[in-house]
Amino acid sequence: MRDALRIAKGESTLLEMRERGGQPKLKNLVVEASRALARLDADRLEELALCCQALNRDLPTRDQSACAALAIEAREAAGDMAVFARVLEATRANLNVLNRLRELRMGRLEYSAGRFDSGTSQAQRWSLKESTHGDN
Repeated sequence: MRDALRIAKGESTLLEMRERGGQPKLKNLVVEASRALARLDADRLEELALCCQALNRDLPTRDQSACAALAIEAREAAGDMAVFARVLEATRANLNVLNRLRELRMGRLEYSAGRFDSGTSQAQRWSLKESTHGDN
């Protein structure tokens, strides 16, 4: 039931975008997704993801000229997709830092200051503490 609601939400978002200006441009979707990610707007990101899923479902039914037009749009959106990828990568890195901080505050991580080779990152020096309860 939840999946059906999510699909319907994505299709309604796609319909709204089409009503505002015809077929939504891929570049506009990517730019809007980057902005939503930068704002950490999870609801809008989910809507855009569902919208993209709906667009992808339509691909097999498109004629050759529509597919060619979409290929041109994809080339035009390549730079914006690269920006989105960098924002996504930075967001993922920030989430990893926040998760490590949470683990550290909960006392589940410890820093190993032992000798490491130059290929060892700072993140790899942190590890989960062993339990001191004796029941593991």
